[in-house]
Amino acid sequence: MLDKHLVPHLVAPLNALARQLNARGVRADQVTWAGFVLGLACVVALAMNAFDLALGLLVANRVADGVDGALARMQTPTDAGAFLDICLDFVFYALFPIGFALADPANALAAAVLIASFVGTGASFLAFAKFAEARGIQHPNFAYKGLYYLNGLAEGTETIACFVLMCLLPQHFVLLAGIFATICLVTAVNRIVGGWRSLRD
Repeated sequence: MLDKHLVPHLVAPLNALARQLNARGVRADQVTWAGFVLGLACVVALAMNAFDLALGLLVANRVADGVDGALARMQTPTDAGAFLDICLDFVFYALFPIGFALADPANALAAAVLIASFVGTGASFLAFAKFAEARGIQHPNFAYKGLYYLNGLAEGTETIACFVLMCLLPQHFVLLAGIFATICLVTAVNRIVGGWRSLRD
């Protein structure tokens, strides 16, 4: 919901960082993998109850996720790069709640529900992207994306905001996970119904 408003303000700083990396010969896929490693380190930090460290690693992971796309557009965007980027993003999103489950078993059920809700948002997102590509459909606000970006209540901005709150308020993980899982459920239902209607028409 907020991505189309926030993303335009991030273009300039991400491009500036991407230009520096490009000048040093860094490839977009390298940044994607580096960001994923930072994400894995974030999950480990969560499991160890090192929430301040986890927050820093989360921010670094998300910066890398923004920079790799900007860098790819300065080099040669590839289907392989877009595929790698979206796969590793979804893996990180699924692993993040597991960090809290490992930190405290009392978080396990809420983490499982949140991951299940991510399956709904992710499956509807990726399934529609496949058919949108086949029909040559592009989103006017996200034409630069490697896949069709099907927006909704729970997008990247909302997800990261939720993850940040979880790091800042780990004692309220169960509540935050429940709220965000509900938002994801609404998003998934909206995407499934909206996507079905769009493809049917």
